[in-house]
Amino acid sequence: MKKSESLQEFYARNGQLQHHAVDTAQGHFNVYARADYCNRVVPYNRRDFYKISLIIGTGTLYYADKGIEIDKPALLFSNPLIPYSWEALSVQQEGYFCLFTEDFFMVDGRLTSLQELPIFKVGGTPVFFVTDEQVDFLNGLFVKMLAEIQSEYVYKYDLLRNYTSIILHEAMKMQPADSYFKHHNASSRITNLFIELLERQFPIDSPRHALNLKTANDYASRLSVHVNHLNRSVKDATGKTTTEHIAERVVKEAKALLLHTDWNVSEIAYSLGFEYPSHFNNFFRKLTSRTPSAFREVIV
Repeated sequence: MKKSESLQEFYARNGQLQHHAVDTAQGHFNVYARADYCNRVVPYNRRDFYKISLIIGTGTLYYADKGIEIDKPALLFSNPLIPYSWEALSVQQEGYFCLFTEDFFMVDGRLTSLQELPIFKVGGTPVFFVTDEQVDFLNGLFVKMLAEIQSEYVYKYDLLRNYTSIILHEAMKMQPADSYFKHHNASSRITNLFIELLERQFPIDSPRHALNLKTANDYASRLSVHVNHLNRSVKDATGKTTTEHIAERVVKEAKALLLHTDWNVSEIAYSLGFEYPSHFNNFFRKLTSRTPSAFREVIV
C-alpha cells in the first residue's frame, strides 16, 4: 500500500474531474454524478480527503480485512484513516459522490473535527443501506449541490457545507442508539482515548516503517496514565484487556496487508513491530489457527 492518495493525484488519475470545484483558502469541495464517472475498480488505498458516495448499482467494497456486497442503494463514507477499494459488478452505476477536505468545515475560524463524528469513527462501519424514500431525499440534495457548485451565489460555500451536513446527520440518525459512545465516567473517557489512539496507528503504509506503539505500557505512556489504571479502565468498559485489543487490531491489520499488498511475510512482520518473522508467525497462528503464508494462500 502506497502513501495516501492526494486530491491532486486523484484528479490526475481521473482526468478533468476538477471542473467547478470549490477550492479556496477555506478548503476544497467537489461533487459528481456517478453515471458520468465511475471506475470499474478503485485501487485499495487511503485518501487524504473525505468522500461521501450515494451508490446505486452493485459492487463489492473492501476495507481493512472486510468485504461488503453492495446489492442495494447505499451511502458510503470514506475518510483519510481508512483504506478501501471498490469493484463494480453491474454495468449501470448511478448515484452521486462528493469529496472534500477537513478545512471545508472551517466556520468562523473554528475547525470541526470530522473524525470526532460517529459517522467517521475509526473501527466503525462506513456503509449504510438506504430505502427508496431516503434515496429520493438524498438524490435531491446532491442535485442541489451540482447546481449550486456551478452558480455565482456568493455564499454557495456555506450552502454546500450545509447540504453535506444534512447528509451526515441523516446517516447518523440511521445508526442504533447504542453505537454512540458517551463519556459517563473517567474510565469510559480513558478507554475511548485508548481505542482512538490504537486505531490511529493504522493502516500501515510502508514496510519500512515499524509500528510505534506495541504494548499496554506504550499506550499508557502516551496517554499519561499508569498502565494499571489503563488496563483496569479498558477491562471494565469493554470486558477485554488492553493487550487483547492491541492483538486483535494487529492481526486485523496483518490480514489486510496479506490480502491487499505484495509485501512478503518478513516485511509485514517488521511493519507490525515484530523483530523476527518467527515471532509474527507464532502470534498470527495463535489468533487465527493459520500461519500468515497459509492465510494468504487461502485468500489468493
